[in-house]
Amino acid sequence: MEGSVRPMDEVKKIRVTGDLADETITSLLAEIESDAAMEDGLAGPRDEEVRRLEEAGSVAFHVIANRPGAEEETLMWLLMAKDVFSHQLPRMPREYITRLVFDPKHKCLAVVKDSRVLGGICFRMFPSQGFTEIVFCAVTSNEQVKGFGTHLMNHLKDYHSKHGVLHFLTYADEYAIGYFKKQGFTSDIPLPKPVYTGYIKEYEGATLMACKFHPQIQYAQFSRALLLQKKMVKKIVERKEREAKKIYPGLTCFRDGVRQIPIECIPGVREAGWRPREEDYSEEMADADQLYSVLRAVVNQAKTHPSAWPFLKPVEEAEVPGYRSVIKYPMDLKTMTDRLKSRYYCHVRLFKADLMRIFNNCREFNDAQSEYYKCADALQQFVQKKMREAHLWDKG
Repeated sequence: MEGSVRPMDEVKKIRVTGDLADETITSLLAEIESDAAMEDGLAGPRDEEVRRLEEAGSVAFHVIANRPGAEEETLMWLLMAKDVFSHQLPRMPREYITRLVFDPKHKCLAVVKDSRVLGGICFRMFPSQGFTEIVFCAVTSNEQVKGFGTHLMNHLKDYHSKHGVLHFLTYADEYAIGYFKKQGFTSDIPLPKPVYTGYIKEYEGATLMACKFHPQIQYAQFSRALLLQKKMVKKIVERKEREAKKIYPGLTCFRDGVRQIPIECIPGVREAGWRPREEDYSEEMADADQLYSVLRAVVNQAKTHPSAWPFLKPVEEAEVPGYRSVIKYPMDLKTMTDRLKSRYYCHVRLFKADLMRIFNNCREFNDAQSEYYKCADALQQFVQKKMREAHLWDKG
């Protein structure tokens, strides 16, 4: 026996990285695994039933050949494979099939269930020429249309990838052309004719077809990987649709006197997938946590300044009659602290706008000689100094 083909769970999984975070991928996979198999409207792979049988140990794929000292089991499988080929390929002489199946230069990939061969592919490798000739390919009639043919060919591709042979050639009659096309074969031969002339057996009335495959693709699990990708995309689309229906709160900064804000400060824009251009990505955007820490320090220092007392909390109409009729957009340090905690200040421009609103409101309502006016001047000077020390005042 040449060797068994490894089942899927023994094949090393290849991790594919992308824009999705690891926790998002894990969450999506958990959702997919919790869904009932094939109940999401997506058609299953042609060979999925066979793959499940293989994973359950009900069927196995073996590469066998008539070598000196071959085990009795191998010879029995070769004999059964010969019978399958003879029965399913009536146009081929039985003697010819027997000679090639038992020829030591040829091998067979057989699918075995309960010690019985259900189908197989007889082939001959030409490593020096870089191709393999597929001679016979057949599955018993009662096991057809179940994906055995597809899974056989996928296992054969994986077997040859491990041996560095990446081209198949075969002569297909009119009944087999459709099958081989589904397996990636074409009548456009990529190999130069001198490479295979004199090596491959020619058949009258048949079409020469070729298949080139990629060494890094694990074909025995390829269809399942494609289905998983389809399910992942479907889940992502469903999530995006749910997010698109989410209603975010409206902007309040414009009524506070701000005339312009960065796009990323609009609620829901980042959640929808928008990202700033690299040239527009300023320091405060690149490190939101650092910006938050600096602004929090500025607010805390401002609140402890001797001139901050008029601005620590919102002005009460009962204490200052007529204030709201003059000042349309009030602002104070308590409100700024609350906005800071809610991460409202995603850009320093918004923070500066609220600060200046405090000082400008004070100057608009109070006389220039008043204590309140002087407090506004002193606190503004102090805050501007602190923000310049953090290289933030001249930004935005």
